[in-house]
Parts: sequence; structure tokens; C-alpha cells
Amino acid sequence: MCYLSSDNTTIEPDDIPKTKENVWILGKKYSAIQDLDRIRRDVSSIIWCTYRKGFVPIGDEGLTSDKGWGCMLRCGQMVLGVALTRIHLSTDWVWSPETRDPTYLKIIQRFEERKQAPYSIHQVALMGASEGKEVGQWFGPNTIAQVLKKLVVYDKWSSLVIHVALDNTVVKEDILQQCIIKNELNNSSNMVDGITVSDWMPLLLIVPLRLGLSEINPVYMNGLKICFQSSQSIGVIGGKPNQALYLVGCVGDEVIYLDPHTTQRSGLVENKSTDEQKEMDCSYHCKYASRIPILAMDPSVAVCFLCRTKSDFEELCSTIENNLMQESQPLFEICEKRPSHWGPCSVDIDLNKTALFAEFEDVDRQFDDSDDEFEIL
Repeated sequence: MCYLSSDNTTIEPDDIPKTKENVWILGKKYSAIQDLDRIRRDVSSIIWCTYRKGFVPIGDEGLTSDKGWGCMLRCGQMVLGVALTRIHLSTDWVWSPETRDPTYLKIIQRFEERKQAPYSIHQVALMGASEGKEVGQWFGPNTIAQVLKKLVVYDKWSSLVIHVALDNTVVKEDILQQCIIKNELNNSSNMVDGITVSDWMPLLLIVPLRLGLSEINPVYMNGLKICFQSSQSIGVIGGKPNQALYLVGCVGDEVIYLDPHTTQRSGLVENKSTDEQKEMDCSYHCKYASRIPILAMDPSVAVCFLCRTKSDFEELCSTIENNLMQESQPLFEICEKRPSHWGPCSVDIDLNKTALFAEFEDVDRQFDDSDDEFEIL
């Protein structure tokens, strides 16, 4: 971003308002006045995924850029980037242009424009195509959630389970079935008084929601704020009409977001040893966030939470039950058992099947190279 006036004097960016209200970003509370530098440091540490150009062709049309169609895919990449950073580094991890941590580099390489990268635009777009979304078509929040859910199955290193809640309902039983892994009984190191110890697979919980017909219903505003304020929050996949955005937090009645609508060249970070690789790494980090009013958001969203431990999940359940469900119109609900009319739960994803999820989206649009198109539900 350039913040120079006509007389070449520096203008302070308007990313965070000068307010006494708390700023919430990815579940952390900040003071807009006292913590401004820390806010910007933490925002710049988020892996920022944007349109790219000049990558290996994708699909039948041989597309070499995702400009105009990949914004929702990029938002999904950003959510997953935060999840992997928190799992494999830490919640308080900080990036700088000098960072060469091998674990960080391993994460960033997963999003590069290479067919072999588990979460590259190629993998995301092609997995979407296997589910009826041709390369170059728009994804909605539910589509990207379901695609990411399947992609993480291929990437054992990520050590992550993605659960996509159905019908505005989080079912504890289904999540525990996915996340709790029983250790072998004959492994004495995992025994406590003869009882098997259970391991918890980190959980990325995504809840696709529709919060109005053509615009956000104000009754949901406080519920969204509760989600952003949860310590397990890793943001919201959503946007404003015609543009997908990664909503990372809120302040007052505004949401704070990172925007994927910048087209950058494609390239590799690798081990970050050359100037070109260092420059490429910097292209994955944005100095300043932006803001829009909550009521200016598109009503189709997917709220995202990361539970690294079972106690994280229990704390999130408590927040949903004691805060979110006390709203006059809750965003979503949580229940112990799977509703009987849903039928049995299939925890394992059959990667050989192609129609694994029902879409919220059913919109017929023609492809064009526009930055202003976004799949409206």
C-alpha cells in the first residue's frame, strides 16, 4: 500500500481507528491506542494469500492467473495458514522479513503455486472441479470449507482435522469421533493406571452460515462479535457483495479484513536464501488491514475456530452455550448428539467419491476476468 500525499508527505494508514473500544483480531484483545504497533505486527504475521499470475496453467482453459475468480480460494488458504501457524509454531508467533524458521518455510511452501503443494491454487481449484466447480468458477464459503476438508486428508504433516458443521449446528459427538484418537493398548508409554490415553487431533471447525437474504440482518451483529472475541477464533470467510475477504477481527461495529484482490507474480520461497526468494516471502504478508461496517458484509459467511487441544474445544463449547446461544437469534447452535434425521455420521472421507457435499451455492455465472465478481448465495 502507498500512503503518500500529493506533496509526498507520509499519511498514516487508516487501518485501525483511534478509539477507546477494544480491537479483536484472531481471538486476541488489543487497545487501539496503546497496542497499534503490536496489532500491525500481528496482522503482518498472517500468511496473506492473493491473486497470482504467471503460474503453471490450470484446467482446460489453461488459466495462468486466478485474478477475477480465485478470491474465495485465497481466503480459504489464509484461514488454513493461520491454523497451521498456530499448530506448528505458536499462537504468539511473529513473522519478520528476516524469518527463516524451517517450520514456517514448510508452511508457506504448502501454499505456493506448484501442483505438488498440498494447498496450492492448483490443488484447491482442481479439488473444487471434482465436486462440480470448474476451474475459473466462483466458490462460496461452504464450497471452500468442504474442499479444504478433503485436501487436509492428503497432507499428514499438517496434523489437522477439518469439521464443517451442517444446518447451523455443531454436533459434539461427531467432532469427538473425528478428533480423539485412541492409542494402542500395548504402548505402555500411553498408559495411565492401565487405561489408554487418548490423543487429540487439532480441530479446524468451520460453520457456514447465511445471515440474511441480500444483506446482513442486524440481529446477528452481536453474535458475530462474540465469535471474533472467542480465543479459538481464526476469523471468518466472507466478504462484501462481489468480493471475498478474509475477516480477521472486529472493532466497534466494523470488521477488520485482509483483501486478496491484489495480483502478484508467482514464484517460490524455497529456503529463502536469495533476494528473489526473500522478496517472494514478503509478498505473503500485508502491512495493514482494512475495515468495513459489519452491515456492509455479504450475508454468506463461514465462521472459523481452531481448537488445538481438547480443553480448547471444551472452552469453545462453553462460549457457544453460555454466550452465543443466549442471543435472541443465535448464529448457530451446539448439541451433544447427532440429530436422528441426519442419518449416520461418516468420519472418514472417501476420496474416490466425487459428490461428497451439498452446496449452499447454486448460481450460474459466466466467467470473465473481473475483480468484482463473487459467488453470491
